[in-house]
Amino acid sequence: MKLWATLLVGAGLLSTTACVDAYRPEAVSQPVNYLVVDGFINADGVTTIRLSRTGLLDSNKELPVERRATLYIEEDGGARYPLAEASTPGTYRSANLRLAAGRRVRLYIKTSGPQEYASDFVPVKLTPPIDSVSWRAKPDGLQVYVSTHDETDQARYYRWDYDQTWEFTSALVSNYEYVNHQMLPRRDNINRCWRTEPAVTVKLGNTARLSHDVLREAPLLAVPPTSEKLFIKYSVLVRQYAITPEESAYWEMLNKNTESIGTVFGPLPSQEQGNVHRLGADEPVLGYVGASSVTEKRLFVRRLQLPHTWYPSDGNPECVFIQTVPDPEGKGPTIEEYFGTGMHLALDQPAIGVFTGAMRECVDCRLRGSNIRPSFWQ
Repeated sequence: MKLWATLLVGAGLLSTTACVDAYRPEAVSQPVNYLVVDGFINADGVTTIRLSRTGLLDSNKELPVERRATLYIEEDGGARYPLAEASTPGTYRSANLRLAAGRRVRLYIKTSGPQEYASDFVPVKLTPPIDSVSWRAKPDGLQVYVSTHDETDQARYYRWDYDQTWEFTSALVSNYEYVNHQMLPRRDNINRCWRTEPAVTVKLGNTARLSHDVLREAPLLAVPPTSEKLFIKYSVLVRQYAITPEESAYWEMLNKNTESIGTVFGPLPSQEQGNVHRLGADEPVLGYVGASSVTEKRLFVRRLQLPHTWYPSDGNPECVFIQTVPDPEGKGPTIEEYFGTGMHLALDQPAIGVFTGAMRECVDCRLRGSNIRPSFWQ
């Protein structure tokens, strides 16, 4: 989830004519350069932290990442564990760590500027296992649920995020490829692919008012019955985190801010800054760094398990135009002209020296995913 998008002041767009200047609120156009800290301290594994800077809301440029920073996980009155910058700029990773439950830890950051930042010390929480990830066919689509419990009654507050993966195919199958000015049998399958999307929001739950720390079938996400995700096979990997009441309040505010953006007359998003601060200076910093272990569980749903009255889309564009190249009547493009640019791909060979072809969008599923089968796929 991109924290900056939900935390900066939002603005509505006004329609204009050629004689009216577009309205650009000062909050949108003023340059900002606040640090964004995205990640959590993993109490039982590798901690991954992403550092970036805020940008203008009316800019289409990618957010600048914060490179060459020095990061440590610090125990209150104890050890320091370094994080090193990964091959992806602005992403920092620790070694595989195991932190004791209840120990107070924080994240320390020193940028190349150099400026110093640190999160508040928070207690390490151990996350109980996910009991189940289940689903149910509802009138408005597939509803996914998560169930969990903590026998020690210590977790109480939970956060979940997830990755959705689904299998799909292109509308047409390519059996030949144009390589080095010649047509050859295709070596790789570009008809069957998989696509993975992370969640854009987080889900929260708590048992603070219950006598026991048990959550049964907390709603996690819904998939419409016409979604391409359900056409062949769908999977969701759910990750669970035990969090503090303060962190829960932060994520709840973040979710409300996300929901409030998109209307001219809606409330302005709150500038909730989280628990990260610049040391020795009054400067906004965006992000909340908690500390917990993480548990996960994966769910698979196959098309045959769904109601027969559901008609998921295959996600493909209209692909009815198939061209023969070269044209038997001597009209149209040559093989080089048609296939040489890569805009069209070969399907079959109906005759010697003649091929059929179609637009790449109809043939190459890699435009929307990867043709490498995920290791977890069943």
